[in-house]
Amino acid sequence: MDDDSMGLNKELDGMTVVSLEQAVAAPYCGLMLADAGARVIKVERPEGDFARGYDAGANGQSAIFAWLNRGKESICLNLKDPEDLAVMHRMLAKADVFVSNLAPGSVARMGLGGAELRRDNPGLITCIISGYGQSGAAAKKKAYDFLIQAESGLCSVTGSAESPARVGLSLTDLSTGLTAFSAILRALIQRGRTGRGIDLEISMFDVLADWMNMPLLAHRYMGGAPARSGLKHSFIAPYGAFECRDGAQVLISVQSNREFAALCRQVLQRPELPEDPRFSENPERYAHRDALDAIVADCFAQFTAAEMVDKLDAAQIANAQLNSVADLSDHPFLRNSVAQIGDCDVSLAALPVTSHAGPGQKVPNLGAQTEALRAEFKA
Repeated sequence: MDDDSMGLNKELDGMTVVSLEQAVAAPYCGLMLADAGARVIKVERPEGDFARGYDAGANGQSAIFAWLNRGKESICLNLKDPEDLAVMHRMLAKADVFVSNLAPGSVARMGLGGAELRRDNPGLITCIISGYGQSGAAAKKKAYDFLIQAESGLCSVTGSAESPARVGLSLTDLSTGLTAFSAILRALIQRGRTGRGIDLEISMFDVLADWMNMPLLAHRYMGGAPARSGLKHSFIAPYGAFECRDGAQVLISVQSNREFAALCRQVLQRPELPEDPRFSENPERYAHRDALDAIVADCFAQFTAAEMVDKLDAAQIANAQLNSVADLSDHPFLRNSVAQIGDCDVSLAALPVTSHAGPGQKVPNLGAQTEALRAEFKA
């Protein structure tokens, strides 16, 4: 069988991406493009992307930077200098895609707007990532991941009943990077039909607002957004975390009457519960959640987490252990990959879509390809 039929393999080979990027959102988009086989040229200030200083866990260099920037080339340019700006223009004249997540208006002020660039390169696709948008009051508001989580209402539906919380990772940045990647792929397909590039504008707020549609629709059409409920569900029971004899917690998710009957019969040893009017249907189970949770908690407390997981698996009840990050690090299902930054190998979770190409595992030192790229794109 042909290797190409076995999976993705450098599907963007031959494409050049110039990415004027920093932090997380645009670099994550660039990582996806590099994994697909594109050549990604990361343009950095002379002092470098500030994400290089996020941590010093990789022998003095940033492990987080390594995760986001493996497989790229790095060129240092001072875009306030006319000669360096000219290098940027020459790279973009031969590029397929231009990505940027600088402050709104920055690329236009440097003469790097899509319409101007396509005079020399009609097929160029530009993708500009912003916090709230490129015009009006939205363009003036500074934005970071946590701030967008708060502004979009995500924090209001995250956390315990007593306190809102942020999601414990850079959800806004990562979802925006994925959205940008998807939009660029669509634009490349369209260019294959039309021969013309287009401008893409993606705001972090728009991305998270779309992901917030479930609570937004509940607010508009179902009597109100769901209340914060920690590890419990806002309208399903039994659903949540229960402590076992060894102190570990196991979560269950019972989605149907059939699953509830199996839970009662095979795990709780209470086959009569589905006939109890309080527990016969999910709305009744939810209305009497405290009483039902007490029954479940009494059962779970008699077994270790491992024993309870075995019982739940045998009954085909969806479950998960409430793991720590340390538990994830040793998880039997975790696939790892390695990125090399400087003289340090960084072990990280592998990308979820398997690619034969994969990003080059080398992380570029600051400006590592500057001289070579200047020579390649000289006047």
